[in-house]
Amino acid sequence: MKTKSLLYMILMVFIISLMYGSANAAEFKIVIMQDDKGAAERYQPLLAYLKKKGVDATLVGAPNYTAAAKMFAAGEGDAMFSGSGVAGTLIIKDLATPSARPLSKEGHSTYWGVIIAPKGSQKFTGSADYFSGKRVIFTALASSGEFFYRSIPNIKNVKATTLIAASHGAALDVLSRGTADIAIVKNRVWDKKAGDFPTLEKVGEDKNENPDMTLMLSKKADPKTASKISDALLSLKGDASPEAQAVKEKLNVQGFIKTTKEDFKHTLSLLKKAGVTKTFDFKFE
Repeated sequence: MKTKSLLYMILMVFIISLMYGSANAAEFKIVIMQDDKGAAERYQPLLAYLKKKGVDATLVGAPNYTAAAKMFAAGEGDAMFSGSGVAGTLIIKDLATPSARPLSKEGHSTYWGVIIAPKGSQKFTGSADYFSGKRVIFTALASSGEFFYRSIPNIKNVKATTLIAASHGAALDVLSRGTADIAIVKNRVWDKKAGDFPTLEKVGEDKNENPDMTLMLSKKADPKTASKISDALLSLKGDASPEAQAVKEKLNVQGFIKTTKEDFKHTLSLLKKAGVTKTFDFKFE
């Protein structure tokens, strides 16, 4: 009788463990931006690919990167494809670790900030005084935007008007309409859209690179699941299956490459110069 009771208890523990593990797997949440048009559609094939690799994941929408960062910090997401500014902030706050970043079909996996102004404007001097009396527009919490601007020595003492744009493209549009004097944007966006803005030109740039759209894994995420996701992404490039091809097509990538904290060396330096610390609340006063 005792033997039967013991076997029954072992069986129940085993079943509960399976149920708990299954629930955890189903709850692995990848945060995406709702203001990034078509993001949910683009990432759907990735969910199918991860499922094929043994990982059940879901997408969780956030209205913008600031909201996403706070959700991530609160443990409402297990992973997030993130621009380097937010990714670096999560590293500094010891909330997440980098996993892998996409390699574009053109062979890019990094980017840097460029300074754009109306044609004929003075070239960027590297000094904070350059921005004195000007209206400067950029995206919030971007290495090629707000973080770059705030990392410039003595920028706090300069009287300039700062404007927040919903995207790098929106910043260029505002600048072209004369509502701003300077835009700080991602070089990849400028390269693609320069032809749409014939009255604008590049007047300066950040000479160093930042990892692009790295998958950041929460330190609270299940380690085994996180490892499976990393392995799946890194295997994508050499995978010719229909599921893999669908991911490459929708995300416009060759695959993913391994990404570590060392790849964020410049980004972390820039963020620290901007004033980001472990207690940073994802916004500047």
